[in-house]
Amino acid sequence: MLGAGDAFMSGLLRGWLNDEGWEQACRYANACGALVVSRHGCAPAMPTKEELDDFLGRDNDVKRPDLDARLNHLHRVTTRKQQWQELNVFAFDHRKQLADMAHEAGVDESRIPQLKTLLLKAAESAATEAGLDHRSGILADTTYGQTALNAITGKGWWIGRPIELPSSRPLRLEHGNIGSQLIDWPQEHVVKCLVFYHPHDSAEMRQQQDELILDVWRGCNKSGHELLLEVILPEDNPDHQPSYYHDMLSHFYSLGIQPDWWKLPPLPLENWQAIGQLIEQQDPHCRGILLLGLDAPEEKLKAGFAAAAQAPWVKGFAVGRTIFSQPSRQWLQGELDDQSLINQVKNNYLRLIGYWREARPSQ
Repeated sequence: MLGAGDAFMSGLLRGWLNDEGWEQACRYANACGALVVSRHGCAPAMPTKEELDDFLGRDNDVKRPDLDARLNHLHRVTTRKQQWQELNVFAFDHRKQLADMAHEAGVDESRIPQLKTLLLKAAESAATEAGLDHRSGILADTTYGQTALNAITGKGWWIGRPIELPSSRPLRLEHGNIGSQLIDWPQEHVVKCLVFYHPHDSAEMRQQQDELILDVWRGCNKSGHELLLEVILPEDNPDHQPSYYHDMLSHFYSLGIQPDWWKLPPLPLENWQAIGQLIEQQDPHCRGILLLGLDAPEEKLKAGFAAAAQAPWVKGFAVGRTIFSQPSRQWLQGELDDQSLINQVKNNYLRLIGYWREARPSQ
């Protein structure tokens, strides 16, 4: 019963301070108490206004608040502390691609963690130069990027970490059970899960992937970590229609999966409009969409940024190889020193930030 009295008083004060009468104040009080005692903890279990109003609007139907998916989702998304209106994310969570680069250069993979530390320095330098207060982020991995993750944690950056086994299809997790991973993660780290998905996959393939993504989603709900779900049409199926992304997001929502973030490739404006309508219907508390790069040339990404300029759910980009690929290859081959690598990567990142600002000048 921890927190029942505090919760009761918070609801009572809401009604009393707003002059809503004692009957309504007591209704708020009892509902707050009921919600808090259905959960673990005290202060973290307190309902928000939106959550409380939703519960009271369905109080005759909700017999077990702790088992009500809608209430649990509202509690999750309306208690967020950090807001992200725009994000310019440098993604260097790549593992297989960098391991391949190291092998091509004839150097040991033990150099990759040092490379990722230098990439982080380039990211920080670019963010400072561009004035990206609370608009900068990285994607970095546990396998090679743990030192970089440790260095940036606590500095107010958006931080994402991948969990998928690179290139796995059907989806597999790189480091085992999701729960055993998240128990050691800082709360500010966002779970990034990349899935190669096609709406015309076999029933067996869809079931395998759906079950694992559902498990990841439930794990994030338990741990309180945010989830970024990255969806890419697989290269082994040449049937690539932009409309398929709407179909796939709709499918995931139908399973009850409501990621905090989506990561999608650049799409035509009409597809962004359809996806935006879908998000507004299914989860208006979604954080938004980040554009992925897929090692595209800068001009192609610039065009993709422009196409998303009128899509308010697209909050920014999370691009990697377009920024770091060539300088990293040269550094691994001994053609660039540390500072030259940092300078080249910084300038590439700054150009993408500039393209995004051209597309969204109001930001």
